[in-house]
Amino acid sequence: MVVSQPDRRRGRGSALVPSPVKAAALDLGLEVTDVVDDVLGLGADLAVVVAFGQLIKPHVLDVLPMVNLHFSLLPRWRGAAPVERAILAGDPVTGVCLMELVEELDAGRVYAIEEVAINDDLSLEDLRGKLVDVGTTLLVDTLAQGLGQPIEQDGEVVYAKKIQPGELQLDLERSARELHRVIRLGGAWVELRGKRLRIWQAEVVEDGPRPGHLIDGVVGTGSGGLRLIEVQSEGKQRMSASAWLNGAQLTPNDRFG
Repeated sequence: MVVSQPDRRRGRGSALVPSPVKAAALDLGLEVTDVVDDVLGLGADLAVVVAFGQLIKPHVLDVLPMVNLHFSLLPRWRGAAPVERAILAGDPVTGVCLMELVEELDAGRVYAIEEVAINDDLSLEDLRGKLVDVGTTLLVDTLAQGLGQPIEQDGEVVYAKKIQPGELQLDLERSARELHRVIRLGGAWVELRGKRLRIWQAEVVEDGPRPGHLIDGVVGTGSGGLRLIEVQSEGKQRMSASAWLNGAQLTPNDRFG
């Protein structure tokens, strides 16, 4: 049995759409439910939880043992946004933990762990894809060999709170390297002429103009600059920064932020 989130309205239109997990499960001919308690009568040996988005209640855990695939090196980055927080913090490495599920958030003992390096240019989407690949192999191999004896988490507990919309606004008084981490999450924006300009891709340069000024495609920050590569004006499509600059007709008085 597969437990997934209820059908929701996604994108345009008013029709209810199943989650990608539910759609894939149905294609495989698997039974699907959105009610966690439906697993209680299965007589299953084990449940695997991946990014489910809600806590499993104790009365379910008492009946059915569960393991959780979590995308961080626990106990660092417990919670909802471990991959995003690892990027924002500038962590050089993250990883995947296969852990026992307990009532406390991401506090269970760990069965298996594998590290994944975080390249300075790696986007959230690409890093998550790497973690999915590594985690899938780790899960299948560990279950095939037998879970064995888990070990307690060791180290400082750090929580990964959900990313708030305001965190994607670029404060150009901060350093270019810090801002580049925000851009790598996707959807980062800065104000220009009273509207939002989303910056989807940029690269860090060591020297830049004053914060908020633009020279030769480089936006100045508190330290260094950001060379714009792909942007999106409010209400427009994403495009190369060079194409956007050709049509934007910026004046010397225009300032970012």
